Amino acid sequence: MRWHAAHAHLPDGLARDVLIEAENGRFTSVAPGVPLTGLDPVERLPGVVLPGLANAHSHAFHRALRGRTHADGGTFWTWREAMYAVAGRLDPDSYLALARATYAEMALAGITAVGEFHYLHHGPDGVPYADPNAMGAALVQAAADAGIRLTLLDTCYLAGGLEEQGHTPLTGTQQRFGDGTAQAWAQRVSLLRDHLDGGPGHLRVGAAVHSVRAVPRGSLAVVADVARRRRDAPLHVHLSEQPAENDACRAAYGLTPTELLADEGLLSPELSTVHATHLTDHDIALLGGAGVTACFCPTTERDLADGIGPARALLDAGAALSLGSDQHAVTDLIEEARALEMHERLHTLQRGRLSPTDLLAAATRHTSIGWPDAGELRVGARADLIAIRDDTPRTAGSLPAQILLSATAADVDTVVVDGRTVVEQGRHRLGDVGHLLRQALEPLQRGD
Repeated sequence: MRWHAAHAHLPDGLARDVLIEAENGRFTSVAPGVPLTGLDPVERLPGVVLPGLANAHSHAFHRALRGRTHADGGTFWTWREAMYAVAGRLDPDSYLALARATYAEMALAGITAVGEFHYLHHGPDGVPYADPNAMGAALVQAAADAGIRLTLLDTCYLAGGLEEQGHTPLTGTQQRFGDGTAQAWAQRVSLLRDHLDGGPGHLRVGAAVHSVRAVPRGSLAVVADVARRRRDAPLHVHLSEQPAENDACRAAYGLTPTELLADEGLLSPELSTVHATHLTDHDIALLGGAGVTACFCPTTERDLADGIGPARALLDAGAALSLGSDQHAVTDLIEEARALEMHERLHTLQRGRLSPTDLLAAATRHTSIGWPDAGELRVGARADLIAIRDDTPRTAGSLPAQILLSATAADVDTVVVDGRTVVEQGRHRLGDVGHLLRQALEPLQRGD
């Protein structure tokens, strides 16, 4: 495959007239300063070309909640009840249909790999399916069908909550999330296998601690050890999303959630802390000193009224930043990137807290979901790229270097994953993604 880009974001900055070539899913040449004239055959990419985007935090089944949780305001905790209701209706077949459409929507938005924070494991009342990983298998198939890579962050979820007296048991729909013990969770995860070579839908298996609310202290190291034993697989955790989580952790352990993770040896460059919203200065120093990645999900954090996390402070302390669409209030990683800067502006009353280069780095941090060979337009990297149109009502007149500050997912024209075109002229290879979403969502929402 050969492509030509009038403007492309390369590792050392924006370049003009870039000829890009790929073979067997890898970039074999990325040459700036090559005029289009006389090149044949070559596919001309419109607008501005970027590396494929990495959605580092997704809950695919939350897509069923979009536009349905706002009537009476409510809180994070009332929203959670609506989420449990959806989780209670899913089975492997309906999960496959919903995830396939959700991942296809991600591809339309320029996402070439997704980290799925997967805790919907078992059947009703927590009874395992004949295949104990049937729900995870549905996600794997969904990603393959949609043409994007998947990091299955299999999530340990053992308790229903945390109080001063200790953890509470799983109840209701939560029983579908739990394996009983961390050892039983690890045994189920051991049945999953990575698929690191081949076509679209490559699979990387990672691990996740749902939160310090859902995993008792004595089980945290078990989860971390599973990640380490899987060839340095990524490890993720929801961290300090709500003040109530911090209060409960302090009451039970006398520590913040970050301090608890540090005491149990979980802080490392392989760890991604999702949300990291309500942190102390000491928390920030611990996370930055360990070189963790802080995954922000700004559209979810504002939708749920979580708050604005300290992105700039974490970056300055030594942490990296990544982005996720989380509950898919919107599926638009360009908006997530822009919101990272805009939220900083609202919080500090200063502009330019995060440069366009910082935002692009966060939006393409494939390393945080276990793909260190993706996220850059360079020879040897996985052949992922996206083309964002620069002639739409939103982007016309924008500087190519600042395209993330004006574009939206609707401006993504072309998406290539591992050298294969998944989206062309804004259309997904599966066809009408809106129709796929409606087909998947209607049975789950019937009667609401």
